[in-house]
Amino acid sequence: MKTLSTILLAMLSIAVQATMPANTTAAARARVLENGGTGPYRAIMMEQPGFPEHTVFRPINLSPFSKTNALPILVWGNGACANSPIEHAKFLSEIASHGYLVLATGIYPENDRPYRGPMSRPEQQIESIDWAFAGNADPKSEYFGKLDLKHICLAGMSCGGLQALHNCAEKRISAVMICNSGLFTNPAAAMPNMPMPRKEKLRDLHTPVIYILGGKPDIAYNNGMDDFRRIHHVPAIAANLPVGHGGTYRHPHGGEFGVVARMWLDWQLKGDKNAAKMFVGDDCGLSKRKGWTIERNRAVQ
Repeated sequence: MKTLSTILLAMLSIAVQATMPANTTAAARARVLENGGTGPYRAIMMEQPGFPEHTVFRPINLSPFSKTNALPILVWGNGACANSPIEHAKFLSEIASHGYLVLATGIYPENDRPYRGPMSRPEQQIESIDWAFAGNADPKSEYFGKLDLKHICLAGMSCGGLQALHNCAEKRISAVMICNSGLFTNPAAAMPNMPMPRKEKLRDLHTPVIYILGGKPDIAYNNGMDDFRRIHHVPAIAANLPVGHGGTYRHPHGGEFGVVARMWLDWQLKGDKNAAKMFVGDDCGLSKRKGWTIERNRAVQ
């Protein structure tokens, strides 16, 4: 006999499929995580036909979005150069539920087991941006005219952060978010095949950037803080919560990292002045959140 939870899960799957466009339901695999997040738009994690080696997190229902209410875009790279976003799925789904299209490097996670397979490539982030531009311009696409191509954040955790810095000269981006990462002060400590830009790469930054780090217990702390202290030509913030390299991505709805990342995205990609209060001013919101510390360079307004 089926349990109530099994019945509810089946009903939820049917409801999700009913809200998705006809051209995606047949071929695409999809899952709703944590009831779709805490934001105003119930989110889904899905495989997108014609977009291999990438996973999409987005509001289930795209009808509220248009040229006048377009979806900003987060392009994400994973820790350990994994070619799957499973370790960050709750975090990314939560961001999507607040009205974002998240394009994550890596194949769709069929289950919650850790990824074991070939490493991802930095070029997959550029492929995400290319795909968004193509979909927004294609009258046959469900994303036609619904994407905010002027507000794209390039981001990633650990190796994914290095991939984002590798790609930071990309002119189509408007923000960069580096999580538990930073360019190596000692390149010999890097994993094989990990992108290894030199510190001079920071000169290619042309947008605001935030480093969200796990404090001194984070193995990337020294690298990330060294980056931050070298950046003077664009607005830069370093936010630290002493939880170590793993962050809070696997906590419900991405935990504290999910809150801070989303508020920064709301400020940078949506121009939300209330979200900006989390980061600016002597009495900013982040300074009041338990355990967090914040540093800003002089370019932050």
